[in-house]
Amino acid sequence: MIGLEYILSLYNMQHIELAEKLGIKKQNINMWVKKKQKIPKKYLPILEKLFGLNQQYFSEDLSEIEKLEIQKEKLKRDLKPVIKKHEKQFMVGEVNDLVEVPVYDKEEMNTIERNIEKAKLMERFKEALNVVDNNPYMDTYKLIIELVEKVQHEVVLHKTIEALAHYYEVLPDWVSSEPEQEEFEEEIFEVFDDHNF
Repeated sequence: MIGLEYILSLYNMQHIELAEKLGIKKQNINMWVKKKQKIPKKYLPILEKLFGLNQQYFSEDLSEIEKLEIQKEKLKRDLKPVIKKHEKQFMVGEVNDLVEVPVYDKEEMNTIERNIEKAKLMERFKEALNVVDNNPYMDTYKLIIELVEKVQHEVVLHKTIEALAHYYEVLPDWVSSEPEQEEFEEEIFEVFDDHNF
């Protein structure tokens, strides 16, 4: 689905209504949505201003993450949320670091932020699975899913994963969830070193 079609649906706006706002015929909007004609560049800044969205969203097919980002922007416009505070959260990516994440006074905003983060994690997990066609570690991925499904609230799981992240330098040394984590990691690192394959 092209972005314009999704955005019009989200904003509950008919093609005729947008055509009137742009001073063009409804058929033009239909042609854009059906991908029979590209949206002329002169209309992209107008659409950007009208919806408060980056013009890149209108002409391309949208990913699930982009759809959530658009929903977030619409919520911001509708709810006018206020940032109550910022929380530090570890962000894994090109640079592994702690970042300040806003916490809004409207729970809908916090929910959409969590949904975006979950969608990004799912995408990264899928990419990790597809690194090679015949992934030799498929059984490991299956175990990870089983652990997440069955014992995600167990402290030992979180402590062990954090320890592995430190051991393989995915997490910087200075990032630690709790004071007793260092002691736990010292002990588990000895086991890792003794059984280093």
